[in-house]
Amino acid sequence: MKHTLLSVLFAATLYSVIAQRANPDVIQTNAGPLTIQPVMHASLVLSIKGLTIYADPSGATSNFKGLAAPDMIIITDIHGDHFDIKAMDSLKTPNTILVVPQVVADKLPDADKAHVVVLKNGDNTAQNGISITALPMYNLPESPTAMHTKGRGNGYVLGIGGKLIYLSGDTQGIPEMRALKNIDVAFVCMNLPFTMDVPEAADAVLAFKPKIVYPYHYRGRGGLSDVNAFKTLVNAGDKNIDVRLRNWYPTM
Repeated sequence: MKHTLLSVLFAATLYSVIAQRANPDVIQTNAGPLTIQPVMHASLVLSIKGLTIYADPSGATSNFKGLAAPDMIIITDIHGDHFDIKAMDSLKTPNTILVVPQVVADKLPDADKAHVVVLKNGDNTAQNGISITALPMYNLPESPTAMHTKGRGNGYVLGIGGKLIYLSGDTQGIPEMRALKNIDVAFVCMNLPFTMDVPEAADAVLAFKPKIVYPYHYRGRGGLSDVNAFKTLVNAGDKNIDVRLRNWYPTM
């Protein structure tokens, strides 16, 4: 009886987690459908043809219940909402590839070193058929005391099935973002005082014109950024950009 009750409670908890998670989106690529699953804040999951990529998994591992284990984990920076070693350890498998900047690699245990790919800004790699380019992510004006200094963390462009996916990480509307070309899907942060405000994020997006953009990582010290205002600003400048508003902060 006790085991039956525990099973029922676990199933109810799992259903609650999945029910509150934003629905996944699917886009077509040359390699088949790519599933985009928003999870929480900066965390998301990309899946294609049996390959699963976690970006910045952090927080409660229950946020990832029901999702396939990661073949690859991509980390942008050292801060806890991006690099959560407890969450990562509970989610990864012995064969999970970790793609990280040096500052994160320095914090990893020796047991992970055989599966670590370290990239600095400007580096490229190919893993499991996915091309990965590391880009700068930093605050403006540049300063040694900034919360995000140039060269420490990475934004990324992933090449998946002929599509280019941009993960901004923690950044402002830097020249390297504004100069991007042919981005199919972009995940762009906006939270003060850590990254940038809504008008700056919208202006940067209008500079590089991704086909689809998800505002994510939009909780700051003052609460949640106004993503509806972001959508209005972007579409006032270019109605052809598909601004996708999803719930990155489900209540658990």
